[in-house]
Amino acid sequence: MGSKKDLGVSILSGWLSRRSMKVKIGLGILLAFCGVVILRHTITDPHFFYIASGTVHVAGLVVLVYKLFVNKTCSGLSLKFQEVNALFLATRLGCSFYMEADYRTVFDLLYFLLTLMVVWLMRFRLKSTYIKEFDTMWISLLVVPSAILAVLVKPQTPYVWLSRVVFAFTLYVETVSVLPQIRYMQNAKMVETFTGYYVFALGISRFFALAYWIIHVYETGGRYLFFFGYGYFWMVVLQVLELVQSFILADFCYYYIKSFMQGQLLRKMPV
Repeated sequence: MGSKKDLGVSILSGWLSRRSMKVKIGLGILLAFCGVVILRHTITDPHFFYIASGTVHVAGLVVLVYKLFVNKTCSGLSLKFQEVNALFLATRLGCSFYMEADYRTVFDLLYFLLTLMVVWLMRFRLKSTYIKEFDTMWISLLVVPSAILAVLVKPQTPYVWLSRVVFAFTLYVETVSVLPQIRYMQNAKMVETFTGYYVFALGISRFFALAYWIIHVYETGGRYLFFFGYGYFWMVVLQVLELVQSFILADFCYYYIKSFMQGQLLRKMPV
């Protein structure tokens, strides 16, 4: 049975590798569309999507922290990625306590504490294994444009001006926060196995979040764009951010799945 399964996976992987990039992208979109359709017809509780997304994200962070303790190396991880995460999570946590204070606040707190643990491990306990030469992206290139955008484009809510700007800032930074990790992997031209698991978990988490938006916009005939009076333009911006973040992670997830199907460790990344 095992040999037949391996043969089937090998044939499928070989067939996929011979297809053009347009075909691969089309197949990826088709697969994602099928996933969204299945979720729409099987899930009735809208909170499921956020809980599923948050649970996968937390699981990815827990596995990452565990592997850092066990392997005693942070090779393959971008410290700047983790520090940007800590920045926007700390900011969003404050907004969450002020504006929501619900189960999403609990998830944000878990994200923040686990990310702080990763930063501490990389900066102190595992400092000798951190390869700074590969971590070349400037954090300012992510933070400064996000801050400018937050001032210019923010939700129209009853909250004070500053809280709306800070809330928008956290979303903009979150959208591009994974870029330092992707850049690190491109510079290193390899990915540690546990790093691959973690980034792949982020991709799955993002898929659930994106599916939530797509399904709700479809079911409300577009009226969801006016949700809670945030403003039509702002709700469109939110969906664009979801798409951008999803596409950033989709490329990595494709190579991860391809390597997994071939039964190989993920080593090379496209430049």
